[in-house]
Amino acid sequence: MRLDHVVIAVTDFERSNAFYRDVLAAKVVEIGGRVAYQIGGQQLNVHGPGVVPAMVARIPVAPGNSDLCFEWDGAIAGAVAHLEAHGVRVEAGPMVRGGAKGPGTSVYFRDPDGTLLELISYVD
Repeated sequence: MRLDHVVIAVTDFERSNAFYRDVLAAKVVEIGGRVAYQIGGQQLNVHGPGVVPAMVARIPVAPGNSDLCFEWDGAIAGAVAHLEAHGVRVEAGPMVRGGAKGPGTSVYFRDPDGTLLELISYVD
């Protein structure tokens, strides 16, 4: 078994689409009239203005209340340089954190709505 997708919520599709496309190299796709971000083999389904999902969590996801980690393929210094090149402020790190593959080096930053995002590298 593996994780297929998770849901995030945004307040502005245009702004968030650009951020996830440019900063996280997401493929922005439309599925059944809704937006999703495909990153690696996973997908973020996006809830936002005008979207009425068929099913939601008991307490629906709200903009800025998610916490997601993505694996960076390379040294964490490359992730920091990538974020800086896109004008994204690193909020914390680099620091050693535990991830799905064991200890790695992470940096933390936020999307335009305040969702906490982490890039973890296992090669440092």
